[in-house]
Amino acid sequence: MTSIPLSKTIPAIDLLYRHFERRQTGFDAVARELSTVLTHLRAVDYQGGILEGNTHPVTQYLKDEPPYKSQSITDVLAVFRPLADALPWRFSYSARTDSPSLGNRMAWAELVGPKAPYHSDHVCLGLTVIGPHVRYPEHAHPAVEVYYVLSGTARWTAKGITKTQPPGAYILHPSNVVHVMETEDEPLIAAYTWSGDVQTLSAYSD
Repeated sequence: MTSIPLSKTIPAIDLLYRHFERRQTGFDAVARELSTVLTHLRAVDYQGGILEGNTHPVTQYLKDEPPYKSQSITDVLAVFRPLADALPWRFSYSARTDSPSLGNRMAWAELVGPKAPYHSDHVCLGLTVIGPHVRYPEHAHPAVEVYYVLSGTARWTAKGITKTQPPGAYILHPSNVVHVMETEDEPLIAAYTWSGDVQTLSAYSD
Protein backbone atom coordinates (compact mmCIF):
# COMPACT_ATOMS: atom_id res chain seq x y z
CA MET A 1 0.00 0.00 0.00
CA THR A 2 1.28 3.45 -0.98
CA SER A 3 0.29 6.62 0.86
CA ILE A 4 0.60 10.14 -0.54
CA PRO A 5 -0.85 13.55 0.34
CA LEU A 6 -4.26 13.75 -1.28
CA SER A 7 -3.30 17.17 -2.64
CA LYS A 8 -0.97 15.44 -5.13
CA THR A 9 -4.04 14.32 -7.08
CA ILE A 10 -5.17 17.89 -7.76
CA PRO A 11 -3.02 18.38 -10.92
CA ALA A 12 -4.52 15.21 -12.40
CA ILE A 13 -8.07 16.32 -11.63
CA ASP A 14 -7.37 19.80 -12.97
CA LEU A 15 -6.02 18.39 -16.22
CA LEU A 16 -9.08 16.22 -16.78
CA TYR A 17 -11.21 19.23 -15.93
CA ARG A 18 -9.50 21.23 -18.71
CA HIS A 19 -10.02 18.42 -21.23
CA PHE A 20 -13.71 18.28 -20.30
CA GLU A 21 -14.01 22.06 -20.62
CA ARG A 22 -12.72 21.89 -24.19
CA ARG A 23 -15.18 19.11 -25.07
CA GLN A 24 -18.23 20.68 -23.42
CA THR A 25 -18.50 23.33 -26.12
CA GLY A 26 -21.33 22.46 -28.49
CA PHE A 27 -24.88 21.21 -28.26
CA ASP A 28 -24.56 17.44 -28.47
CA ALA A 29 -25.43 15.05 -25.63
CA VAL A 30 -21.81 14.58 -24.51
CA ALA A 31 -21.26 18.34 -24.25
CA ARG A 32 -24.45 18.80 -22.25
CA GLU A 33 -23.52 16.01 -19.85
CA LEU A 34 -20.01 17.35 -19.36
CA SER A 35 -21.47 20.76 -18.53
CA THR A 36 -23.47 19.08 -15.75
CA VAL A 37 -20.39 17.20 -14.55
CA LEU A 38 -18.25 20.33 -14.47
CA THR A 39 -20.89 22.23 -12.51
CA HIS A 40 -20.83 19.53 -9.84
CA LEU A 41 -17.04 19.25 -9.85
CA ARG A 42 -16.75 22.97 -9.14
CA ALA A 43 -18.76 22.48 -5.95
CA VAL A 44 -16.48 19.74 -4.53
CA ASP A 45 -14.35 20.58 -1.48
CA TYR A 46 -10.84 19.61 -2.56
CA GLN A 47 -9.34 19.79 0.90
CA GLY A 48 -7.94 16.47 2.02
CA GLY A 49 -5.44 14.51 4.02
CA ILE A 50 -3.72 11.27 3.05
CA LEU A 51 -4.59 9.02 0.13
CA GLU A 52 -3.91 5.33 0.73
CA GLY A 53 -3.92 3.17 -2.35
CA ASN A 54 -5.03 -0.39 -2.92
CA THR A 55 -2.63 -2.70 -4.73
CA HIS A 56 -4.14 -4.14 -7.90
CA PRO A 57 -2.61 -5.91 -10.95
CA VAL A 58 -4.04 -3.35 -13.40
CA THR A 59 -1.70 -0.63 -12.13
CA GLN A 60 1.04 -2.07 -14.36
CA TYR A 61 -0.85 -0.78 -17.41
CA LEU A 62 -1.04 2.73 -16.01
CA LYS A 63 2.57 2.88 -14.80
CA ASP A 64 4.17 1.70 -18.04
CA GLU A 65 4.62 3.83 -21.13
CA PRO A 66 2.02 2.40 -23.54
CA PRO A 67 3.85 0.20 -26.07
CA TYR A 68 0.72 0.01 -28.21
CA LYS A 69 0.04 0.91 -31.81
CA SER A 70 -2.73 3.38 -31.06
CA GLN A 71 -2.07 6.89 -29.81
CA SER A 72 -2.64 7.89 -26.21
CA ILE A 73 -3.68 11.01 -24.35
CA THR A 74 -0.14 11.39 -23.11
CA ASP A 75 -0.56 14.46 -20.89
CA VAL A 76 -3.27 12.83 -18.76
CA LEU A 77 -1.44 9.51 -18.53
CA ALA A 78 1.78 11.28 -17.52
CA VAL A 79 0.16 13.06 -14.59
CA PHE A 80 -1.66 9.94 -13.37
CA ARG A 81 1.29 7.56 -13.80
CA PRO A 82 3.13 8.55 -10.56
CA LEU A 83 -0.15 8.14 -8.64
CA ALA A 84 -0.86 4.59 -9.82
CA ASP A 85 -0.06 2.73 -6.59
CA ALA A 86 -1.74 5.34 -4.39
CA LEU A 87 -5.13 5.32 -6.12
CA PRO A 88 -8.13 3.61 -4.42
CA TRP A 89 -8.56 0.70 -6.84
CA ARG A 90 -11.59 -1.55 -6.43
CA PHE A 91 -13.87 -4.02 -8.18
CA SER A 92 -17.36 -4.29 -6.74
CA TYR A 93 -19.03 -6.99 -8.83
CA SER A 94 -19.81 -10.50 -7.62
CA ALA A 95 -17.74 -13.36 -9.00
CA ARG A 96 -18.83 -14.91 -12.30
CA THR A 97 -18.37 -18.57 -13.22
CA ASP A 98 -17.82 -17.61 -16.88
CA SER A 99 -15.04 -15.14 -16.01
CA PRO A 100 -13.66 -16.01 -12.56
CA SER A 101 -10.53 -13.84 -12.92
CA LEU A 102 -12.31 -10.69 -14.06
CA GLY A 103 -11.69 -8.93 -10.75
CA ASN A 104 -7.94 -9.28 -11.29
CA ARG A 105 -8.06 -8.01 -14.85
CA MET A 106 -10.03 -4.81 -14.44
CA ALA A 107 -10.61 -2.21 -11.75
CA TRP A 108 -11.44 1.44 -11.24
CA ALA A 109 -10.15 4.15 -8.95
CA GLU A 110 -12.56 6.90 -7.96
CA LEU A 111 -11.24 10.26 -6.78
CA VAL A 112 -14.58 12.09 -6.53
CA GLY A 113 -17.83 10.45 -5.43
CA PRO A 114 -19.96 9.33 -2.48
CA LYS A 115 -17.23 7.03 -1.11
CA ALA A 116 -14.21 8.63 -2.77
CA PRO A 117 -11.39 10.67 -1.19
CA TYR A 118 -13.11 13.85 -2.40
CA HIS A 119 -16.73 13.56 -1.36
CA SER A 120 -19.67 14.34 -3.63
CA ASP A 121 -23.24 13.04 -3.68
CA HIS A 122 -23.77 14.43 -7.18
CA VAL A 123 -20.80 13.46 -9.34
CA CYS A 124 -18.13 10.77 -9.67
CA LEU A 125 -14.76 11.08 -11.36
CA GLY A 126 -12.21 8.31 -11.70
CA LEU A 127 -10.17 5.99 -13.90
CA THR A 128 -11.09 2.58 -15.26
CA VAL A 129 -8.37 0.17 -16.40
CA ILE A 130 -9.18 -3.07 -18.25
CA GLY A 131 -6.46 -5.52 -19.24
CA PRO A 132 -6.05 -6.98 -22.73
CA HIS A 133 -8.43 -9.66 -24.02
CA VAL A 134 -11.10 -8.86 -21.45
CA ARG A 135 -14.85 -8.66 -21.92
CA TYR A 136 -16.57 -6.37 -19.42
CA PRO A 137 -19.99 -8.06 -19.54
CA GLU A 138 -23.41 -6.49 -19.97
CA HIS A 139 -24.04 -4.04 -17.14
CA ALA A 140 -26.04 -0.92 -16.38
CA HIS A 141 -26.51 1.74 -13.70
CA PRO A 142 -28.92 4.60 -13.01
CA ALA A 143 -26.14 7.20 -13.27
CA VAL A 144 -25.43 8.92 -16.57
CA GLU A 145 -21.88 8.01 -17.55
CA VAL A 146 -19.22 9.50 -19.80
CA TYR A 147 -16.01 7.67 -20.64
CA TYR A 148 -13.00 9.54 -22.01
CA VAL A 149 -10.59 7.06 -23.62
CA LEU A 150 -6.98 7.77 -22.64
CA SER A 151 -5.21 4.71 -24.04
CA GLY A 152 -6.18 1.58 -25.93
CA THR A 153 -8.69 0.95 -28.70
CA ALA A 154 -11.61 -1.21 -27.63
CA ARG A 155 -15.10 -2.22 -28.77
CA TRP A 156 -18.04 -0.55 -27.02
CA THR A 157 -21.58 -1.88 -27.40
CA ALA A 158 -24.82 -0.19 -26.35
CA LYS A 159 -28.37 -0.47 -27.69
CA GLY A 160 -27.22 -3.24 -30.03
CA ILE A 161 -24.63 -1.04 -31.75
CA THR A 162 -20.90 -1.82 -31.51
CA LYS A 163 -18.27 0.83 -32.24
CA THR A 164 -14.49 0.73 -32.01
CA GLN A 165 -13.45 3.70 -29.89
CA PRO A 166 -9.87 5.03 -29.99
CA PRO A 167 -7.98 7.28 -27.55
CA GLY A 168 -9.54 10.71 -27.43
CA ALA A 169 -13.08 9.41 -27.86
CA TYR A 170 -15.90 10.35 -25.50
CA ILE A 171 -18.60 7.71 -24.96
CA LEU A 172 -21.95 8.57 -23.34
CA HIS A 173 -24.04 5.93 -21.55
CA PRO A 174 -27.48 7.29 -20.62
CA SER A 175 -29.17 6.15 -17.41
CA ASN A 176 -29.86 2.40 -17.26
CA VAL A 177 -28.61 1.69 -20.78
CA VAL A 178 -26.96 -1.74 -20.94
CA HIS A 179 -23.42 -1.58 -22.29
CA VAL A 180 -20.38 -3.81 -22.87
CA MET A 181 -16.68 -3.15 -23.40
CA GLU A 182 -14.20 -5.56 -25.00
CA THR A 183 -10.44 -5.18 -25.32
CA GLU A 184 -8.14 -6.98 -27.70
CA ASP A 185 -4.32 -6.83 -27.60
CA GLU A 186 -4.22 -3.47 -25.80
CA PRO A 187 -5.37 -2.67 -22.28
CA LEU A 188 -7.93 0.10 -21.99
CA ILE A 189 -7.38 3.16 -19.76
CA ALA A 190 -10.25 5.63 -19.55
CA ALA A 191 -11.43 8.43 -17.31
CA TYR A 192 -15.09 8.27 -16.37
CA THR A 193 -17.73 10.50 -14.85
CA TRP A 194 -21.11 9.77 -13.31
CA SER A 195 -23.96 12.17 -12.62
CA GLY A 196 -27.51 11.72 -11.39
CA ASP A 197 -27.98 8.72 -9.10
CA VAL A 198 -24.34 8.17 -8.16
CA GLN A 199 -25.23 6.15 -5.05
CA THR A 200 -26.54 3.02 -6.81
CA LEU A 201 -23.78 0.71 -7.97
CA SER A 202 -23.50 -0.77 -11.42
CA ALA A 203 -24.92 -4.30 -11.80
CA TYR A 204 -24.64 -7.07 -14.36
CA SER A 205 -27.67 -7.28 -16.60
CA ASP A 206 -27.03 -10.45 -18.62
